[in-house]
Amino acid sequence: MGDSLPVRHKSWQWKRYSLLAAFFGLLGLLWRWWLSGAGTPPTNSDEATMGLAALHIGAGRGLPVYFYGQHYMGTIEAYLAAPLVLLLGPTVTALRIVTLALYAAYLVLAFVFVRRVYSPGLAVLTVALLAFGADRTVKNQLIAGGGYPETPAMVLGLLLITWLLATRRWERPVAYAGWGLLFGLIAWNHWLPAPFLLGALVLLIAAKVFTARRALSAAAGFVVGLAPLLVDNLTAPLAQNSVSVFLGLNGAGSDASLWERLVGGVWLSVPLGMGLCAPGRCEAWSLWWSPVFLALVVVALVMAVSALRRRAAARRAAGAGPVSAEDRDDWARDAMSLVLLGAGLLSLLSYVRSPAAADTPIESARYLAVLLLVLPAALWPLWRRVRLGGARGALAAVPVAALALTMLAASASLLEVTGDYGRMRDDNAALLAGLRDRGYSYVHAGYWTCNWISYLSDEKVLCGVVGDDLNQGLNRYPSYWHERPQAWVAEAGSALDVKLAQQAGPPVFETGGYRVYPAPAQP
Repeated sequence: MGDSLPVRHKSWQWKRYSLLAAFFGLLGLLWRWWLSGAGTPPTNSDEATMGLAALHIGAGRGLPVYFYGQHYMGTIEAYLAAPLVLLLGPTVTALRIVTLALYAAYLVLAFVFVRRVYSPGLAVLTVALLAFGADRTVKNQLIAGGGYPETPAMVLGLLLITWLLATRRWERPVAYAGWGLLFGLIAWNHWLPAPFLLGALVLLIAAKVFTARRALSAAAGFVVGLAPLLVDNLTAPLAQNSVSVFLGLNGAGSDASLWERLVGGVWLSVPLGMGLCAPGRCEAWSLWWSPVFLALVVVALVMAVSALRRRAAARRAAGAGPVSAEDRDDWARDAMSLVLLGAGLLSLLSYVRSPAAADTPIESARYLAVLLLVLPAALWPLWRRVRLGGARGALAAVPVAALALTMLAASASLLEVTGDYGRMRDDNAALLAGLRDRGYSYVHAGYWTCNWISYLSDEKVLCGVVGDDLNQGLNRYPSYWHERPQAWVAEAGSALDVKLAQQAGPPVFETGGYRVYPAPAQP
């Protein structure tokens, strides 16, 4: 009877942590559900491109390996959304249900992972921070544009399995096959989390858990997960190989200086990518996070390396012998911290090398969405100090509290634009209605207008992409392109609108911020 009280008390502690995490997670989910219902963030042609892939999959018209016109980014989102698009029709809602579910899975996996590897208290804090949703993070998590909504959940799932294998809680070959399968699926879907994949592999090798049978199981799972990419790369021309395409896209841009890339890629993009900035801008009060985050990562990295070295020295001094489960868990925690922190720094370095870091930091900060995965490891030394209490604990809590308050302020600032985003949704609906009412079935428009016309109209109104010079633009689905449109569509005030006003005469009609111009008469 005497032993039952501590067990009962411990059980209540676990339930309390779980309930707190569920509370914060539900707030985060409701915030995103409300935002999406209010048209925030607005849909775009990239999201519509993934919707078209889902539409074609559901209709049995194709099994696309890559995001249309991209040839390196996988289409997991499209396969997940295909049943809903088939059931609900081609709507933004059908796509956002999937991304909301992926966000929910992200929160659950974050809580389980951080609770097991670090502590239940830090797990609750992590979920609470992830529940905040500023402009850039909400776009990453809700817009089904490929690569971002599913990546955090998939990577955390892989890292959780890695930890379970490294600590030998899971030892059956089927677990290694599952690890390899998820590894392959992530590699097919997007290369953004490549440093985390490499770290997970190195951790398992360092844990010395691979046997011939387990390695074979992991390799078999990996081949199955990566099969779509492998088959396509073996049959595609070298210039269209996914590796060549990705490297080409990563290096495209201006010849910005290193200083410009550091300012855009670190000073601005770190708070942007981690959800501390208002829509389209980073206020001065949010930029403090860049140097603080880097300092936290470096300190945590040094501490993890030091702990691993001390543990290795102690192991050598003690001589050969069985390793206790507690020692294995401690080693796995420090090794996992090393993986997370190292992968985060590699991701940041890769981004800074890209011209996009200097050219378009506001939009390109999406490439740093993976930095949120690093947050628990970066905060772990602070959290340990907070738990000790006292003056040092209170001091350690300051940056954590400041981070939460900044994220809260950035999330609240999103309310500034929800009205504008809602009007954009209404404008899109008005344009579609006007095109249908006039019997148009094929039009030309700019890139950011075209594919959502095709998707939201259920391909009743197809659209070919033109540039501002009225010549053929980037058509991700080439079958939509024809030389003779029935009309041209342009956003009012855009360069395309000015060009059409000069060459096509007065618009046929104008609605919701768009102008529809007549096509020239056929000779």
